[in-house]
Amino acid sequence: MADKRKYVIPGDVVTTGPFRPEQNVILDGNKIIATAVGISEIYDDSVKVIPLAGKYIPKINDLVIGKVNSHTSLSWEVDVNSCYVGFLPAQDVFGRDFSAHADELTSKLKTGDLVAARIANFDRTRDPLITIGDRDLGKIDSGELVEISPSKVPRLIGKRGSMIQMIEEGTEAAITIGQNGWVVVSCESPEGLLKAKKAIQMVNEQAHVANLTDQIKDMLDKKGES
Repeated sequence: MADKRKYVIPGDVVTTGPFRPEQNVILDGNKIIATAVGISEIYDDSVKVIPLAGKYIPKINDLVIGKVNSHTSLSWEVDVNSCYVGFLPAQDVFGRDFSAHADELTSKLKTGDLVAARIANFDRTRDPLITIGDRDLGKIDSGELVEISPSKVPRLIGKRGSMIQMIEEGTEAAITIGQNGWVVVSCESPEGLLKAKKAIQMVNEQAHVANLTDQIKDMLDKKGES
C-alpha cells in the first residue's frame, strides 16, 4: 500500500523502520534519508524518491503562468508546472464580501483558462497560495503557451532583461514569462509569433551555448523566414 507522498530535499528523513531503500535514498541506521530533491514514495516494504528535475519549486513572490484545473465553491486549483498545485481563493477574485452561493466561480475562470499569478504564500508542507490581485495579473485572454525548463528562465530573461527585450523587439511580440517555465507569447503577425516561439525554444535547447545571443539575433534579422 502506498503511503502519503511528500516533498523532500537531500538530508531529509523520509521514514524510519524496516524498509528497503530503492531510489535516491540511503539507509543510515534505521533512518532512510533522501539524496535528491523530489517526492518520496513508500510502497509495501520499499522507499524511493522520484526526482523533480525540471519541475518548478514555488518561491514566494514569483510570477507564474498557471492553468485552471478545477474548482470548489471557495477556490480554484491551478496547475503551475510543479509537484504542488496552486490554490487561488475565490475571495482573491470576487472581493472580500464573496458569497459561495451567490457567485458562480466559472463566471470568472473556467477549466483550461490561463492566468498570470504570483505565489502569495508557500511552505513545503502544503500547496502554494496564489494571487491574481495585483496589476498585470489575472486571466490571460490571448496568446500561445510555450513550455521551457524552469531552470532556463534566467537565460530567457537575460542580463537586465536583455534577451527577452531583443526577442520582443525583433518580433513585435508581447511575452509574459512565468518563473515556472511557462511562457505566453502574443503577436499580431503570424511570422512574428513563429519567430518568437522559435527564439524561446532556442534558448531552452541551447542555453549553454556561448554565442546564443548572436545566433538568435541572426535568426530574428532574417526576413520572411519562420
